[in-house]
Amino acid sequence: MDNRKISYGFTLLEILVAIFVFGIIMTALFSSFNAVSTTTEAVDRGISSYETAKDCMKIIVNDLQSIYVSMPPAYVIPAFNSDSDPFRIEGETRFDGDAGFSKLRFTSHEHISFENKSDKGIAEIIYYIHEPDDGDYVLKRSDNLQLSKLFEPKDSDPVLCENVKSLVFRYFDDEGEVYDAWDSDSDEHGYSTPQAIGIKLEIGDDYGSFHFETKVALKVFRKKT
Repeated sequence: MDNRKISYGFTLLEILVAIFVFGIIMTALFSSFNAVSTTTEAVDRGISSYETAKDCMKIIVNDLQSIYVSMPPAYVIPAFNSDSDPFRIEGETRFDGDAGFSKLRFTSHEHISFENKSDKGIAEIIYYIHEPDDGDYVLKRSDNLQLSKLFEPKDSDPVLCENVKSLVFRYFDDEGEVYDAWDSDSDEHGYSTPQAIGIKLEIGDDYGSFHFETKVALKVFRKKT
């Protein structure tokens, strides 16, 4: 008589238990994959944002290090209703809570042509914050060899940095006092230019922020008159 047991396969209960365990394992693996994927994307975004902001700061510093300032006797204190100094330095800041959004206008030898032209000269450079329709602030740079009396933002002005949370320029006088605004054509500062300009930039998204800060001592500046 053959006493060997005959296997009839898995029972329904065993199959259901196996499916349940398999589902738990796959859910855990999928969750782990999503977590790793999300972390990798966040790191990649962070690296990209960091590099962009670093390049942006480098451009601003280069512009300021090549600043052009009109000096006496070529510079004359503007009379009432006379034209402004085309090489003036103008800066203002709008604060929104802890964030600041600055606009800075000056002239510099650091002209950048995006049209493959070899034009050189003293350019009017304006840094300003623009808010596109999606609501994320961007930093734009206007660069014009024609020194205008009235600034008008253009769509063609290149974007230097996206996801800007704050950009603040600070102005240092000859005594080290700090100001949030400056007008070199005004008697408030004796028609002088700042001797140094500080830059504070914050960029980021929902995953975090990067903070950059530096101070540029101007190679040329006009003293109080």
